[in-house]
Amino acid sequence: MKQEIPFTFDGVPMTGRVGDTVASALHAAGVMKLSSSIKRHRPRGFYCAIGNCSSCHMIVDGKSNVKTCVTPLRAGMKVETQTGKGVVR
Repeated sequence: MKQEIPFTFDGVPMTGRVGDTVASALHAAGVMKLSSSIKRHRPRGFYCAIGNCSSCHMIVDGKSNVKTCVTPLRAGMKVETQTGKGVVR
C-alpha cells in the first residue's frame, strides 16, 4: 500500500498518495470541481493534467495561481479554492 500524504483543502483534512499531484489527489477524494469560471461561475474540474489550462489554478500554501495538475502533493499542504466561496465540491 502506498504511503498516505495528509493535506487540507479549504480547511477540510484530506489525504493523497505518494506520486499524486494536488489535483489528482483531490479528484481521487471525490472533489470534481476545482474552480469556477470568472464570468459565468461555471464549474471547472481536472481537465488537461499537463498544465495547459486554467481549470486547476488554486492557492497553495498562500501562493495564488498554482497549477495543481502539475504540482506534486506534499505533506501538510494548505490548498484553497481561488474563486467562489466556501468548500467547492
